[in-house]
Amino acid sequence: MSDCDFGLIGLAVMGQNLVLNIERNGYKVAVYNRTTATKDEFLAGPGRGKRLAGADSIEEFIGLLKRPRKIQIMVKAGAAVDAVIDQLLPHLEPGDLIIDGGNSYFPDTERREKALTEKGFLYLGLGVSGGEEGALWGPSLMPGGRPEAYELVKDILVAISAKAPDGAPCVTYLGRGGAGHYVKMVHNGIEYGDMQLIAESYDILHRVLGLSNAELAAVFSAWNTGELNSFLIEITAQIFRKPDDQGQAGELLDYVLDKAGQKGTGKWTSQNALDLGAPTHTMTAAVEARIISAYKEERLVASQTLGGPQAVGKYAGDKEAFIEAVRRALYCSKICSYAQGMALIQLASDEYQYHVPLDQTAAIWRAGCIIRAVFLGDITSAYEGHPDLQNLLLAPKFRDTIQAYQGDWRHVVTEAIKVGVPAPAFSASLAYYDSYRSARLPANLIQAQRDFFGAHTFERTDRPGVFHADWA
Repeated sequence: MSDCDFGLIGLAVMGQNLVLNIERNGYKVAVYNRTTATKDEFLAGPGRGKRLAGADSIEEFIGLLKRPRKIQIMVKAGAAVDAVIDQLLPHLEPGDLIIDGGNSYFPDTERREKALTEKGFLYLGLGVSGGEEGALWGPSLMPGGRPEAYELVKDILVAISAKAPDGAPCVTYLGRGGAGHYVKMVHNGIEYGDMQLIAESYDILHRVLGLSNAELAAVFSAWNTGELNSFLIEITAQIFRKPDDQGQAGELLDYVLDKAGQKGTGKWTSQNALDLGAPTHTMTAAVEARIISAYKEERLVASQTLGGPQAVGKYAGDKEAFIEAVRRALYCSKICSYAQGMALIQLASDEYQYHVPLDQTAAIWRAGCIIRAVFLGDITSAYEGHPDLQNLLLAPKFRDTIQAYQGDWRHVVTEAIKVGVPAPAFSASLAYYDSYRSARLPANLIQAQRDFFGAHTFERTDRPGVFHADWA
């Protein structure tokens, strides 16, 4: 019977939770999974007694849906998405909608959207952030594609999305083509930066001041009551308190191997930023920090042979003042990370003709997503008041905050360097700030060198034109 309002393919945890979210908001959902047993277990378990219909084949799945059909794919990015689309197409009709809710690379979304549009179908690339809990109770949703594709499922997406503190839904139309997946990619790049900055704060407080996990939990809990209030700060405080689950003494964090994984979205952000000529110091430092963390065996050998200063417990100044300095350094670096991300979205929006609304982008990140934070309200306000704002650092609130905090920021970076604690994202954020505020950079020497060895020419500060000199 063709009475389902929505269909979803791919019943891993994210897919299952989205189905439950959609059903809870008043829609009947058809579900299909390549492994039939997974579908059956879901319907007999979490989906039991709900307005759901399961299918054992693509043909049966399509037959359960109302026209025009609305189908979301929740499978691994890459070839798997293309394979599912190929399975669907012979059974669809012009005007039917396919939604890719995975972490697809935006050029793939562009390609798929173009090909399906030519065949008369609608296609949305939908960024979904919030993890398993967000999928169940309200994620931040980032849709991109043709406006009519978004309008077809707007009511459903609004219903299932997270709601910001002012009640606004955390979903909005972001632009054509791959706009949704592009914004989600940059969201993840900012997330990489946030996580690395928080990790560096922990490392500095632990290795410079010698703070225990209990003390760190108290510090991060206090930070979460102020301008750093965010999901990532909140869960970090909880992580410090978690006892080991294998019976060892102390907290679980101390037994977690220091090798960070990554799925590629942060790297995509840095690669695309290089292609577009956008500086993303913080995000790129975060990606590289994860990469070097994977060199665990080499680092163990190097730690026995490469000397450095002793870090733990060597700070001679006021302990509470230094904790506050780290908080301020984290906030300033965080501002820089978001400034880089928003500037990258603006540059890409112009390059790819997405027309992404920056104020609404910040607004839909205020709840549901991993980077949700109180200060996203300030970012939203900054762009609402000045839609042509070139860089978030120029917004009066953030400009004045960094002006007030930068002494502590520089002190923390200096202390980390002095005692040998690596702080790549802190340092890169500060370098970005100092570079952006510098009226003159030493690139004049680089350009002179290029002209010396390769006749690449240069411009002058005192007259127009392109010049070449016989430097020898």
